[in-house]
Amino acid sequence: MLQQNEKENELKMLVEEKGLARKNTIWRPIEDCEVQGFPRLSDEQLSELTLGVYQLRLSSSYMQEHTTGNCDIKVHVHEQSLISAKLQSRHTSSRRYMLWISHSEDMVESWYCQCKTGSRVVGMCSHIAAVVWFLSAGRYQQKESLGVRDWGKYLSDASAIRIDDSSSSESDSEVF
Repeated sequence: MLQQNEKENELKMLVEEKGLARKNTIWRPIEDCEVQGFPRLSDEQLSELTLGVYQLRLSSSYMQEHTTGNCDIKVHVHEQSLISAKLQSRHTSSRRYMLWISHSEDMVESWYCQCKTGSRVVGMCSHIAAVVWFLSAGRYQQKESLGVRDWGKYLSDASAIRIDDSSSSESDSEVF
């Protein structure tokens, strides 16, 4: 981590040199985009990339918010090993972030996001973590297992429950 921290973000320099943020691109929804050769990563590998589980725990709900809500994530494949994505901020509806992820067949090599903390080389911002998680693991999971679950379907309406006074015992009355 100490060696990595002293390095410059080479992908950021590449994006700026080639003007990738200004190029016209054809954006596709992340669910419809075939990203060839993007590695499938285990939870342990993802945790190593993000330096913990904080961003990973946010990733599934973050992606659900973007894929099922009004927000969407668009992806463009520049080369076989370089993709870019743009996504709307969770907090500010008028703000969009662009990010780039370089990968090989078996690992995510580098990343850069235009958000405030997105140019770091140790760990990654939540935008990049969400896209990496989705492309490497989340898209292979069932839709029901993604994001925040609706626990309300497991609850009963208390007003619909009828309590019969004649069958209640002393122990039941102590509870109420």
